[in-house]
Amino acid sequence: MTSESQAPAANYWGNMPEEEYYASQGVRNSKSYFETPNGKLFTQTFLPLDPNVSPKATVYMTHGYGSDTGWLFQKICINYATWGYAVFAADLLGHGRSDGIRSYLGDLEKTAGASLSFFKSVRNSDEYKHLPAFLFGESMGGLATLLMYFQSEPETWTGLIFSAPLFVIPEPMKPSKVHLFMYGLLFGLADTWAAMPDNKMVGKAIRDPEKLKIIASNPRRYTGKPRVGTMREIARQCEYVQNNFHKVTAPFLTVHGTADGVTCPTGSKLLYEKASSEDKTLKLYDGMYHSLIQGEPDEAANLVLADMRAWIDERVERYGPKSNGSA
Repeated sequence: MTSESQAPAANYWGNMPEEEYYASQGVRNSKSYFETPNGKLFTQTFLPLDPNVSPKATVYMTHGYGSDTGWLFQKICINYATWGYAVFAADLLGHGRSDGIRSYLGDLEKTAGASLSFFKSVRNSDEYKHLPAFLFGESMGGLATLLMYFQSEPETWTGLIFSAPLFVIPEPMKPSKVHLFMYGLLFGLADTWAAMPDNKMVGKAIRDPEKLKIIASNPRRYTGKPRVGTMREIARQCEYVQNNFHKVTAPFLTVHGTADGVTCPTGSKLLYEKASSEDKTLKLYDGMYHSLIQGEPDEAANLVLADMRAWIDERVERYGPKSNGSA
């Protein structure tokens, strides 16, 4: 291989022009920025390729910690769009092409609220307000998604979808109370420091070695140590949602791999057990890692996608007419 052939690709699929690639996948993509009180968000829209196809519902997607919507996370968005859904995704504040200190999440309520303001602007628009609407969150994005749900009026969302959500931190990944206490003595000055021990999450998340290489090549992925305030806030919000699972009444699907070393499958189990929702589904995948769609071998990822498709199609069929005119 020559050094020229090893130049970083413009996108995870290589150097094919974006419009051409998206069309080859059966979708249309557009990008824009959305102003919020806490900073500007980079957003993406994925629609079925045929403009004459009316979307069955809208899906609002949130990526995980250190990631963004612009790399392999798009594969999830693209799949849902090919199933006939209008998909809207935003880089969280502090991630990707959105404003903010890189991977600093000192106030996850505000971070979730910023994405929610974009999602609700679309959800309540004349074009989409008559359609069923679903929130989707992966990993730490699942935690942010649940916070968005708690910040919303009860009837806003038809359903929730969680992929390996971060509701319970596995013991080896937990931030040391000693570290947090010592940095706390600095009266917040250390909050944005990238000083917490790094447990090399990517290697624990991805089972397919070729996909690991692609994910690791994302130029916008945060590779520094976790920031003090981020770890403190994630630990705090995990405790908060665990104490409030019973307030969840919307239909939901939560999926988790049993060999997930980044987010504990116990989190999905607890949500399933404690939520007040009458329509709730838990799927556990034996031996799968954390990144169920981006990081598993194709046959495993396709199994998860098939389950997600069956679930959302059924809910649109079941709840669609009741969602007409909802805010």
